[in-house]
Amino acid sequence: MSDIKTGSRASYYIDLEDQFGAHNYHPIPVVLSRGDGVFLWDVDGKRYFDFLSAYSSVNQGHCHTKIIAALVEQSAKLTLTSRAFYNDKLGIYEEFMTKLFGYDKLLPMNTGVEGVETALKLARRWAYDKKGVPDGKAKIIVCNGNFHGRTINVISFSADPESNNRFGPYTPGYEIIPYNDTVALQKAVQDKNTAAFLVEPIQGEAGVVIPDEGYIRTCFSICKENNVLFIADEIQTGLGRTGAMLACQHENVRPDIVILGKALSGGTIPVSAVLADDEIMLTIKPGEHGSTYGGNPLACSVAMAAMQVLINEKLAENAEHLGIILGSFLQKMKAEFPFITTVRGKGLFHAIVIHPADKCSAWDVCMQLMKNGLLAKPTHSDIIRLAPPLIITEDQLSECMAIIEKSLSEVHR
Repeated sequence: MSDIKTGSRASYYIDLEDQFGAHNYHPIPVVLSRGDGVFLWDVDGKRYFDFLSAYSSVNQGHCHTKIIAALVEQSAKLTLTSRAFYNDKLGIYEEFMTKLFGYDKLLPMNTGVEGVETALKLARRWAYDKKGVPDGKAKIIVCNGNFHGRTINVISFSADPESNNRFGPYTPGYEIIPYNDTVALQKAVQDKNTAAFLVEPIQGEAGVVIPDEGYIRTCFSICKENNVLFIADEIQTGLGRTGAMLACQHENVRPDIVILGKALSGGTIPVSAVLADDEIMLTIKPGEHGSTYGGNPLACSVAMAAMQVLINEKLAENAEHLGIILGSFLQKMKAEFPFITTVRGKGLFHAIVIHPADKCSAWDVCMQLMKNGLLAKPTHSDIIRLAPPLIITEDQLSECMAIIEKSLSEVHR
């Protein structure tokens, strides 16, 4: 609160949230009221570059005209039927998505964590029906440092104390192994009750942690050799962010189950999806899984428009091109500023790691970035994630890099 002037418009809105809202977030103290493309404006009219993209939900930029047009047009016709009835958009959307990604079936949900929960249920049911695992014995392998959401089930296999401290008892059936460790996976899958391996191709919330080249391909091969499903959580890494439509495509891996969310709606409404082939997807029968809002006609229309923007505007290609420029710049910053211990990234998905013992913290850097017109947010106290909308131009990126360098210089004084 000390960074907001007493009596300012921002202070009014922040105080409202503090008084009437749950205290489960610690936002950067800026109150936003408008967005357009790569820009956001606060309630006092100051403009910022967005370098978080709502955790990669607005890859297409804020309020993209084609996505908003689809939202407005469909919302005036029909928004929700539930799955008690058919609607005229869901089948079209399912056909569009399955053909685009090369899978037999799509199961629509709303939030990212619902997509994760859906994939886990599919994997367990497949293990019982197809692999012959005894009922109630299916095991899912996950990685240390993972972030797949915050439901009770999902935090049961999180190693982050902020996520799972004193929320137990937790759900059994998971084994946590080190990330980027194929030997550990090879050992874990020897358990014949193993149903699946759930992994982020790049760990986003952990701080854009990128595994060794070939890790995803080797893990996929290990799963295939041991009749274990390979589940890719592409909620944050997918849909163009890393320079490919899916991050797994960098290693030519086609997961057994893919989970999508965030940018699937271009940042308008919650939309998630799970993709798999018939052998997996059809193990769940009517009444065994669902969602009142999942597959609603509004979500279907918006998602198709959002995907068309990614394709037509070649946003994955733009992310790949500009990601090289951003990565090179950040390496230069690391060499120039000793409090930066590590930089890493792929496409337009990067992170700066600040030395935890330095007088300058990640929060300090983000506050200085905000003052200079760029918004980013720390993760795990010492890491700054940098993820601008994929529509950003080279000239705009140059402006942002100048702001980053200026801000780093100012906090280094």
